[in-house]
Amino acid sequence: MENRREFIKKSALAGLGMSFSASSYARILGANERVRVGIIGFSDRFRQSLAPAFMNHAKNQNFAFVGVSDIWSRRRDEAEQFLKGKNWADSNFFKSRNNDELLDRKDVDAVIISTADFQHALHCVDAVESGRDVYVEKPFAESLEDARKALKAVEKSKRIVQVGSQRRSAPNYHSANDFIRSGKFGDISMVEMTWNVNQPGRWRRPKLVAEIRKEDTDWNRYLLNRPKVEWDPRKYLEYRLFYPYSSGIPGQWMSHQIDTVHWFSGYEHPRSVVANGGVYVWKDGRVNADTFTAVFDYGPDNDKSKGFQVLYSSRMHNEAGGTKEYYYSNGGMINLDTNKITPEGGLQAGPARDMGMQANLLPEMTLANATKMETGANTGADPMTSLHMLNWMECVRSRKEPNAPARAGFNHSVANIMATTALHTGKRVAWDAGKSDMILS
Repeated sequence: MENRREFIKKSALAGLGMSFSASSYARILGANERVRVGIIGFSDRFRQSLAPAFMNHAKNQNFAFVGVSDIWSRRRDEAEQFLKGKNWADSNFFKSRNNDELLDRKDVDAVIISTADFQHALHCVDAVESGRDVYVEKPFAESLEDARKALKAVEKSKRIVQVGSQRRSAPNYHSANDFIRSGKFGDISMVEMTWNVNQPGRWRRPKLVAEIRKEDTDWNRYLLNRPKVEWDPRKYLEYRLFYPYSSGIPGQWMSHQIDTVHWFSGYEHPRSVVANGGVYVWKDGRVNADTFTAVFDYGPDNDKSKGFQVLYSSRMHNEAGGTKEYYYSNGGMINLDTNKITPEGGLQAGPARDMGMQANLLPEMTLANATKMETGANTGADPMTSLHMLNWMECVRSRKEPNAPARAGFNHSVANIMATTALHTGKRVAWDAGKSDMILS
């Protein structure tokens, strides 16, 4: 269904005997022209990471924050105070009550979307259909319907869309990808990934929950295409704890890590996944698991004799093991925690000789450029996000495809949604490549 903004524009142009397309009214930016950026959702993520990353490069790239859209009045005011307090806002900085107001303006060239997880895809659709380039936080989508809609809109619009999978702009990950694709690593045989913390306050906002008032926001607009339910400040502010507003661990953490599997291997989706988990420690009314494990099978859809397994585990109540990403082959491993390639676990001479085989041991080496993180100005941004934001800015100028395009976001969303479905149904979830859909068994 077309939204109000599309209807008004089409009607006006039709009255002049003109046809409408998003690209027809998109501004063509000159090489030195300032890019005016609107903020969709003044979130903690935006304040703590995206804004500093943006400002690392804003001067050199001639980008500027010109306004904010947020349906909570408090967030609009906080955005203005925060950005102006750091001299990060345009002199004519504006505040919009919702995205329709922001996207109806003529003085916005691009947007950064950092709203609730389930809103990313649909907000991205509105933005690209209005002719804006987009930086959209991950997860790209939390349902297949939304993921398909967003990918179709992006590809039709030809706008530049960068998904916030910032590993794709980190030099050490590029080196790992290059090494694997060169054939020197051998076939990937297994991947192990963990993301463990011990933070009872993670994704909790008790102070804000007590302070927010329904009349200061727009609950119906917040829900978008999710079921219409009564006002619940926890689902508004602590949405990562509640399905279907977020999948929690899969969408927030696994999406980063599983994205590298797709990138390094070239596979767009798992062949199948099983998952288990639950709320074992933080019994605070949440729905989403505080402990989660998924096992994926990856490989060619038409050749089950080839492939590898991915074991993903995460817990929020004991941080032992931290965040790890290990890629294994018969000859050794890539450790993206230490940024080293080693022969650890590779086929030794003795066991190989017993079977009439040759030893298979990788050389020990450090991933090229593993410590090279040129981040720009010192605004406190983390290096990977800073590099990722710079890549988006450069692609907005050059019209080249960014490091994490919408297709990559769609692919990590498929993996997340399959794993989340497996968790909630207790079934094995496979991907039917012919139908581009999930099958439960």
